Amino acid sequence: MDERTAEERILAGLDDEQRAVATTLAGPLCVLAGAGTGKTRAITHRIAYGVHTGVYNPNRLLAVTFTARAAAEMRTRLRDLGVGTVQARTFHAAALRQLQYFWPHAVGGQLPGLLEHKAQVIAEAARRLRLPTDRAAIRDLAAEVEWAKVSMLTPETYVGKAEDRGEPGGLDKLAMGRLFQSYEDVKADRNLIDFEDVLLITVGILQEDPRVAATVREQYRHFVVDEYQDVSPLQQRMLDLWLGGRDELCVVGDASQTIYSFTGATPRHLLDFPARYPKANVVKLVRDYRSTPQVVGLANTLLKSRRSGGLAADALWSAPLELRAQRASGPLPEFLECSDDEAEAAAVAGRIKILIDHGTQASEIAVLFRTNGQSEAYERALASAGVGYQLRGGERFFARKEVRDAILQLRAASRSAEDEPLGQLVRDILANLGWQAEAPKSGGAVRERWESLAALVALADDLVTSRSTPEHAFTVVDLVAELQERASAQHAPTVQGVTLASLHSAKGLEWDAVFLVGLSEGLMPISFADTAETVDEERRLLYVGITRAREFLNFSWSTARTPGGRANRRPSRFLDGLRPGSAAGTAAGPRMATTRKARKTAAPSVCRVCGKVLTTGAERKIGRCSTCPAGYDEAVFEELRAWRLGEATSAEVPAFVVFTDATLMAIAEAAPKDLAELAALPGVGPSKLERYGEAVLEIVASA
Repeated sequence: MDERTAEERILAGLDDEQRAVATTLAGPLCVLAGAGTGKTRAITHRIAYGVHTGVYNPNRLLAVTFTARAAAEMRTRLRDLGVGTVQARTFHAAALRQLQYFWPHAVGGQLPGLLEHKAQVIAEAARRLRLPTDRAAIRDLAAEVEWAKVSMLTPETYVGKAEDRGEPGGLDKLAMGRLFQSYEDVKADRNLIDFEDVLLITVGILQEDPRVAATVREQYRHFVVDEYQDVSPLQQRMLDLWLGGRDELCVVGDASQTIYSFTGATPRHLLDFPARYPKANVVKLVRDYRSTPQVVGLANTLLKSRRSGGLAADALWSAPLELRAQRASGPLPEFLECSDDEAEAAAVAGRIKILIDHGTQASEIAVLFRTNGQSEAYERALASAGVGYQLRGGERFFARKEVRDAILQLRAASRSAEDEPLGQLVRDILANLGWQAEAPKSGGAVRERWESLAALVALADDLVTSRSTPEHAFTVVDLVAELQERASAQHAPTVQGVTLASLHSAKGLEWDAVFLVGLSEGLMPISFADTAETVDEERRLLYVGITRAREFLNFSWSTARTPGGRANRRPSRFLDGLRPGSAAGTAAGPRMATTRKARKTAAPSVCRVCGKVLTTGAERKIGRCSTCPAGYDEAVFEELRAWRLGEATSAEVPAFVVFTDATLMAIAEAAPKDLAELAALPGVGPSKLERYGEAVLEIVASA
C-alpha cells in the first residue's frame, strides 16, 4: 500500500525542472518548455499540488489552452490526479460560457446565434458587393477576416494595418475592407455572431461593466495558459481583463513552435513576459523524454542553422531552447530522394509496410506534409500496399455511424447492466455491430468500421486500468459519460491506421515513426513564403514535424512532379546541414543514414532570407540578395576587413586578392568554428585556407 501523502505522490516522478514548476505556486511563472519535455505533466501536477496543499481552490482556478482536444486531455489528467473539478477550457469556450451567463444582465434579450462556419456568410457578403469569388477565395477571405478580428481591427482600421498582408482572394486592401464590412452587415441581418465576436463582445462587457469584471475576477483567482506562444492580441486582452492587474498567472510556451502567425498568433507575449513581470520566475524544460538522441540532434541542428529575420532580435528566440535527449539511442534518420511524387509515395508506403511487419502499430506511424493537397498520393499508395490509414481533418470520429450506434447501445446497457466486467460487456455489445478480435483482411469500409469499434474497445480497456480504484470500479455508466464528454470536445480515441496529416494539424501530437514528405523547395518552405519572417516560420514548422517523432524519422522529396517529368526540383534549403553530403552536414549534425548516395549539388541559388532567385555572383556567394538584411555582426565584418587590409599591404597586392567583400560577408554570416566549416564557404580555396585559415578563425572566435 502506498503510504505517501497525496502531495508526495503528485511530485513523485517529476524531474528537477518539472518539480520547480509544480512547486512554484505563487506569483507570475513563465515556463519555457521544449517539445517532448513534459509540459502538460508539469502544469497539471502544479495545479494538483496547489489544490492538495490548499493554496488553490479548485473552483477558482482556470486553465486555458487552444484546442478542444488539448483541453480535454488536460481535464483527463487533472481528473486522474484527483482534481477533476478544476476547469480546463479553450479561450473561446471560456469566453462563450461567460458571455452566455452575463448577456441577459449586461446586454439584455437573447444571445444571437453562433456562426460555426463563415463560408456561406462570406459568399453572401461578396455577392452583395458583386465581387467574384470561388471556393478557394472564400476560404482565404474567411481566414483574413479572422486575422483582422483577433488583431482587434475593424473594417475602418483594417486598410491602414494590413499593408503587408498580400491580396487575400485576389482583393486589394480597399476591397477587402469593404468585404469585411459587408460580412459584418450580413451577420447583423441574420442575428449571428462568430467565434471572434464571442471574444470581442466578452472583452467589451468586461471593459465597460465593472460589476461583471469584478464577478469574474472574484470567481477566478489563478490562471494557467498553455501554448502561450500562440495567443493573439485579442486573447491577451481578455486574459488581462480576467487578471485585472493581478499577477497570479502561469504561462507555458516555446517560441520555436510558433507556427500560427497567419491566424494572428504571436509569441510576443511569451517573449516579453519577463519584462512585463520583472519578478516572474522563469523555468526552462529542456529534457526531451519523447525522442531519441538522433531525432533530438536533428531538431537542435535545424534551429542552430537559422540565420536572420523573424524574431532573431529577441533574446529568448535568438537562443532557442536546446533539447537534451533522455531516451536511449535509436535508429538513424533516413533521407530519401525519389524521381517523382508517385515514386516517393510508393517508397514511403513500402517503408511503412516494413515497419508494421516488424511490429510497429499503424496508429503509431504518421505521414506529414505541408499542404492537404499532398495527401491523395499517399492515400493511394497506402491502399495499394494494403495499409489502413486515417486522414486527420477528415470525417470526425464521433460523427461516424458505427460510433454513434455504439454509444446508443452502450447508453442502453448502462440502464440495465449488472456486475459484468466492463471489458467483456463492451466486446459483447460491439460484436453485434461488427467488432471481432481479429482485424478483417479486407480493406475499405469494412476495415474502417472495424477500426472505429476497435478504438472504442481499446479505450474501454485503458479506462478500466487507469480509472478503477479499490473503492470504485469503472463502469459502463462511467464509460458513457466519458464518451459524451469526448464527443463534445472531439477528443477521439486512437484508431488503428497510419495518420495522414498536415504539419500544422500535427502540432501537439506524437508517433513512434514520422515520415516528413515533399521536402522540396516550393513546398518546404512554401512558395509564397517570401519574407524573412515567413521563411522563418516555415523552418519552425519543419522543427515541429521533426519533434513529433519518438524513434523513426524519414525525410523524403522528389526531383520531378510527375513520372518522366523534368527533374528541376531541389531539396529544401532547410535540409542543408542535416542530410548527408550537404553543407555542414558532417560538422553540425548527427550521423544519419541515407538510402542512396547524395548527389553533389551546386551552391544555393536562392536567397536564404527572402527565398528569391539570386542573379549575381556576389549574391550567390553570400547566399542572399544585396537588398536583404545581413545576418552577420558588423563588428566581425569590419575586423575581417581590417585584417585583410594588413595582409594585402604586407603582400603588396589588392585587398580583393586576399578575400573579396562577398567572401568576408559569407565568413561573418557563417561564423565557422573550424577549418572544415571555413573550407565549405564559397571563395575559400585550399591555398587560402592554408595561408589564412587560422587567422580568420581566431578573428571570428574572438568576436
